Amino acid sequence: MQQVLAEEKWADMLTDADRRALSPLFWTHVNPYGRFELDMNSRLDLDLAARAATVPGPRTSDGARVQGRR
Repeated sequence: MQQVLAEEKWADMLTDADRRALSPLFWTHVNPYGRFELDMNSRLDLDLAARAATVPGPRTSDGARVQGRR
């Protein structure tokens, strides 16, 4: 690819749009986020009871808690 694009004949023939169309060929293998391996056979140890206690309940428009809730 580099040898073909280095030839003046092809360099003059390619437009900016053509060059943009080629860039995915060089960059699609790059993963900027790293690699994440998932173990779908195990579960996360989440304590949902503790999580529910830390979630705030509904409030009124003035910021007061709704009666009957924590």
